[in-house]
Amino acid sequence: MFYYVSGTVAHVEPYLAVIDCGGVGYACRTTNQSLSRLTVGEKGKLFTHLYVREEIFELYGFATEDELNCFRLLIGVSGVGPKAALSILSATTPEGLAMSIITGDEKALTVAQGIGKKIAQRIILELKDKLAKGQIAPKGESYGGTGVTVIPQNKSSEAAAALAVLGYSQSEVAMALKGIDVEALSLEDIIKQALKKMVKQ
Repeated sequence: MFYYVSGTVAHVEPYLAVIDCGGVGYACRTTNQSLSRLTVGEKGKLFTHLYVREEIFELYGFATEDELNCFRLLIGVSGVGPKAALSILSATTPEGLAMSIITGDEKALTVAQGIGKKIAQRIILELKDKLAKGQIAPKGESYGGTGVTVIPQNKSSEAAAALAVLGYSQSEVAMALKGIDVEALSLEDIIKQALKKMVKQ
């Protein structure tokens, strides 16, 4: 229904930002990461997700499309609601979440408030499974191609898998990783550089 809201930041508080768009204030539930990019009285833009369930009708907003994609992936995991997803994305970045899933680092997820070991394990298991089956590539191209579980063997393939978690296609990932010195950089730095290149495209 809404792709994004853009206007003057009218109000911020923990997990909430109000964006004034032509005299209408849109209350967007959001993360600490997104809030850190907003300043009251200045222009702001949030990519949105409208959450509707029974009598619940809430708008969620994120400073980047990567964060929005991660939110949608997380609420697609059984037992993970919007509140838990916001908590996770307030404690880590999209690339950090992708790395946690690919490397199976449940401890990185339990740092988030309200996220225990069992739910962290479920997130890793379900999203790894979706990645292996090519279900985490909304633009129509699957990572791995065959539906066979892909176990990354080096930093380059781990970075590619992490970017696939964020919703990028194989061709986009290949272009983004081209020219990056994967041997000299850490996995997180590789992912960050690749994301910067894709944002500029």
